[in-house]
Amino acid sequence: MSILKQCVSYIENFLRAGADVMQALTFYASDDKLENRGNKAHATYSGAAINEAACKIAREVADEGDALVLGGICQTPSYLSGKSKAEVQNEFRKQVQVFVTNKVDFLLAEYFEHIEEMEWAIEVCKEPGMPVVASMCIGAEGDLHGTSAGDCAVRMAKAGADVVGINCHFDPQVCLEGMRVMKKALDDAGLHPHMIVQPLGYHTPDATKQGFIDLPEFPFALEPRTCTRWDMHKFARDAYDMGIRYIGGCCGFEAYHIRACAEELLAERGGVLPAGSEKHVMWGGGLAMHTKPWVRARASRDYWEKINPASGRPYSAGCSNSSRWGVTAGDKILQQKKEATTIEEIKNLQEHVDK
Repeated sequence: MSILKQCVSYIENFLRAGADVMQALTFYASDDKLENRGNKAHATYSGAAINEAACKIAREVADEGDALVLGGICQTPSYLSGKSKAEVQNEFRKQVQVFVTNKVDFLLAEYFEHIEEMEWAIEVCKEPGMPVVASMCIGAEGDLHGTSAGDCAVRMAKAGADVVGINCHFDPQVCLEGMRVMKKALDDAGLHPHMIVQPLGYHTPDATKQGFIDLPEFPFALEPRTCTRWDMHKFARDAYDMGIRYIGGCCGFEAYHIRACAEELLAERGGVLPAGSEKHVMWGGGLAMHTKPWVRARASRDYWEKINPASGRPYSAGCSNSSRWGVTAGDKILQQKKEATTIEEIKNLQEHVDK
């Protein structure tokens, strides 16, 4: 199967699970990221070409189910390296131009750790006059320069975002804690944009301010932290009850997680089950046909809402110690470069960790 067909198939799974928005796969698809730290992709591909293909794939799938299509931008290596507002916005603008040409339904500025860069991104997204959604990868503590989550929400709304909120870096319940802080600040400021929340599909109660990227398991050993579909039922209900109407997921979310959200909000979605739910009885009801009586006894919502899953890993700790480097944009150690990272540089970084 070609890469193109794999991408189409991957996104189709989310459409069948009940997703109403097909997001073009353009995360970090800016030119400065393509040429960062030895990445050879820039020699063959351009950000424009990647974004163009991503838009077409998303539109192809969206048309199968009357879904919306969005084009998204995110934080840049240019900002971390201390480049000017004009230089950073130029990276955003090149992506947005492709989205406009391909007539996406709205624009998303997501995965920003710094409210300043987010404001710069919103400015560019507003230029075509399209609806703008903005979500930061922060928790209740706020951004990495010390701006509170509440102030971040207010500044996003004042910058012109139609929808504001949080995505990535933290699990559903931690993200909702941040959303409560944002909602209160917006209400206090007399601002009432719509809200979005798209958390991780992993549990991160032990993550520090920078989220799951600080966990020692990131990125190749996160599977034991995966949320269950029952976690997502609770998340979707809690988010909806809070007044959030753009409810989705980020890293670690699989199609069955989205299906769980859609099933939980069945009544609110007009009573129509997702296509992927046609052979699936919610809350384990299908277990009533199981041959083993103790499994049949689990065929109820009450059982699964109360389950506390075991990890099955006898020597695994409940939580881990996050990396706490305390560096952010402007710090010398975050300076990006085009050349590949050397073995000596990796060794120096490892020594820093050991300290």
